[in-house]
Amino acid sequence: MTELEYPFDAEYIIKKRKSIKKTLISDGSKRLKKKVAVFGGSTTNDIVVYLDLFLLNNGIEAEFYQSEYAQYWQDAMFPSEELLSFKPDIVFIHTTNRNITSYPCLSDSKERVQELLDAEFAKFRQMWEKISDTYHCPIIQNNFEMPFYRIMGNKDCSDYRGRMNFITKLNNKFYSYAEKTEGFYINDINYISASYGLREWSDPSFWNMYKYAMCVDAMPEFSFNLANIIKSVFGKNKKALALDLDNTLWGGVVGDDGVDGIQIGQETGVAQSYYEFQSYIKSLKDLGVILTVCSKNDHENAIAGLKHPEGALKPDDFIIIKANWENKDRNISETAAELNILPDSIVFVDDNPAERAIVSAQIPGISAPVMDSVENYITTIDRNGYFEVTNFSEDDLKRNEMYKANAQRAAQQATFADYKDYLLSLDMTAVIDDFIPVYLQRITQLSNKSNQFNVTTKRYTPTEMEEVYNSSEYIRLYGKLVDKFGDNGVVSVVIGKKDGDVLNMELWLMSCRVLKRDMELAMLDRLIERCREQGIKTVRGYYYPTAKNNMVRELYGFFGFEKINEDESGNTVWELDVDSYQNRNHVIRVEDNSALK
Repeated sequence: MTELEYPFDAEYIIKKRKSIKKTLISDGSKRLKKKVAVFGGSTTNDIVVYLDLFLLNNGIEAEFYQSEYAQYWQDAMFPSEELLSFKPDIVFIHTTNRNITSYPCLSDSKERVQELLDAEFAKFRQMWEKISDTYHCPIIQNNFEMPFYRIMGNKDCSDYRGRMNFITKLNNKFYSYAEKTEGFYINDINYISASYGLREWSDPSFWNMYKYAMCVDAMPEFSFNLANIIKSVFGKNKKALALDLDNTLWGGVVGDDGVDGIQIGQETGVAQSYYEFQSYIKSLKDLGVILTVCSKNDHENAIAGLKHPEGALKPDDFIIIKANWENKDRNISETAAELNILPDSIVFVDDNPAERAIVSAQIPGISAPVMDSVENYITTIDRNGYFEVTNFSEDDLKRNEMYKANAQRAAQQATFADYKDYLLSLDMTAVIDDFIPVYLQRITQLSNKSNQFNVTTKRYTPTEMEEVYNSSEYIRLYGKLVDKFGDNGVVSVVIGKKDGDVLNMELWLMSCRVLKRDMELAMLDRLIERCREQGIKTVRGYYYPTAKNNMVRELYGFFGFEKINEDESGNTVWELDVDSYQNRNHVIRVEDNSALK
């Protein structure tokens, strides 16, 4: 919904919030259902209203629990039966600098100020650990915005007795904790309040009259930022950019103006703005965002423009370049198919409002932000939080190289008449074994991202995955695939829970970038091997349909399982006799964890 994408009109959202929600819930979309507990150090009702809208727009239907005013500590440390039975999937702690209990006095010694700082942090750390132990779910904690006045003037930031100095040090303690703690995230209201304007944000009248920690008009922006973290935690980020060229990556039209006539580089202010935007996009590539081109252009002109000596982006930075005169929605759909991702995981970046309108109408769920002026391009993409980082792994760093290697595999496939010969030519080796600590973050990340090849779409928090890893009740497998074109990283995860001599499959997923490579058969072979080692006689598989996982509806049937039940919603149950199973993989060499040593 474009009204809920940056830059949005906060006043419009405030006025139309009821009708916006009605429109969202009536669109028929299947959404991920999550429970969000909000522990507030100030009034949170309106924040929850706007958070609800932004989460719905990101494919998450939230149920909320709110603590009573300023009861965040009590709810965290002494939860009620209502809260315990609520069983939140994520906890958000909405504290601000109004909730810091002890600031330094000008007469305090350095030792006394350090004691206050340590005591304040210890209070929060105790609360976080209690929440983690009780609910085993992710935690989002606000950092602290700067105070709206400075007793010491400019020295307030550098003197150990200054409030600004105290808040900065306390924030740094929060950041250090976040860096070391899985499933703990900072909602950066220090940045958001500064960007919004601290004077307006911290207008004291809203606290004095309503116990709001910020002005009313800032609440949608605050909730939008918070929603970006939550949707990222639950795997709702975008994956790729489809970028126009003319007047988007450079100024001018390369086909008319020639390569020498386009604006990019350091010569003018406009040229610098385009160069900065290209540099920003290149940084997103380093983050793991897939870069593609979707431009109405002759291919030769597009390549020439991307080879401009003053440009930051080069043709090799893109996985797919669609520069032709086809409709852009068709090109984007083809790009998604070639990448094995869903079209709605792409952000379409184009300066032409007509093209954006056509693509948005033809591809439901795609984002096509308003690109009204090159000076605003970076802010528009960045503030929308399409690629919000909550987990960052080695596989993210290598994602573009992985997809580029996939394109090379596709090119080689075209030279083979027999598909098995093609698979054998890839010289594939897989490490398939029990989870190991070095890959737990990636395994958790994959469980929250994979939607198409995922039979149950069960999501795991870092804490929950740690519990699975440490439990003897499970058979766990991860799969890492390497071939002659490169390392695909960890691409498959299987989790089954033992019940006597039956293994109930809780998760079976695979990254779509290795589809049709027989990796699923290699995983199945290894699973059955482990079942035999542990006395499992029957493997029971479950398929729960979603809007995105239809491709694995018959996966267990393909594996040789027998369907034993199907309900009216399309949920199916399958069984496989372990003793009768014969290995299916004949193209991938399989090793265990010892291969990594």
